[in-house]
Amino acid sequence: MAVSGSPPALWGGVEGGGTKFVCMVGSGPDDVRAERVIATTSPADTFAEAVAFFVAARETHGALGGLGIGSFGPVDLHAGSPTYGYITTTPKPGWANVEVAGVFARALGVPVAFDTDVNAAALGEWRWGAAQGLHTFVYLTVGTGIGGGGLMGGRLMHGLIHPEIGHLRIPHDRRQDPFAGACPYHGDCLEGLASGPALKARWGREAESLPADHEAWPLQARYLALCLANLVCTLSPQRIVVGGGVMAQPHLFPLVRREVQSLLNDYVRAAEILSGIDGYIVPPALGGRAGVLGALALAAGPP
Repeated sequence: MAVSGSPPALWGGVEGGGTKFVCMVGSGPDDVRAERVIATTSPADTFAEAVAFFVAARETHGALGGLGIGSFGPVDLHAGSPTYGYITTTPKPGWANVEVAGVFARALGVPVAFDTDVNAAALGEWRWGAAQGLHTFVYLTVGTGIGGGGLMGGRLMHGLIHPEIGHLRIPHDRRQDPFAGACPYHGDCLEGLASGPALKARWGREAESLPADHEAWPLQARYLALCLANLVCTLSPQRIVVGGGVMAQPHLFPLVRREVQSLLNDYVRAAEILSGIDGYIVPPALGGRAGVLGALALAAGPP
């Protein structure tokens, strides 16, 4: 802990995504010293640019206490594993079985904390955003892919590997929606039906270009609500935070909330769902920076 009057400890954060890596140096949302967005190309080129950013930032702003990395996955989070800190079976070309954490640790000579991108975002929301004061909540992101994480009993969700909420199998009425799904592994899992690429493949347009009264949105809300209702029944989260580019449509949250209430049908007798659902299913307070700020929080030390 910093002595009163001393400068705050500086941390490095990396939000590693399939399309971009966001790098940051700072101590929190009110103290960002440097930030850079890097296109995700090859692992070697992407890592080289990210390392160069931190080297330059360190020369300008001072030493880093550590680095947190929240990465797209699947990833290996088991510290004793020979592939700890690796991206493993991702379908992204050129990125399967790629070491991440060790590359940065060797290049920068600092401790590296490594987790999924959604767990990092969840940690950021817990420390500074929409999940402050909670011990059990879910963070879901709906964009290029669908991923989920969060805290359970005050600890980040880990286990056999880590949550893969985007690949939940949900009811798919092919008479109502004949779209086969876009997931290369499962076809019509949640990600295959409700991610940004799935919306584009089904409707022929990017999600943000679909008007509010388009038939896509009630269907999208139904699929997301099926996921969230299942999470309510299995994990009993105190709140569900839903981010990602697809959720930027202002009309989507009300549709999802109503569908969740309808699916639960007053069975879960919690005021948060019965009468307070607008404050139960919420967007991230940190917006699009939840992931990289969460990586700073990861570097500082998870709960």
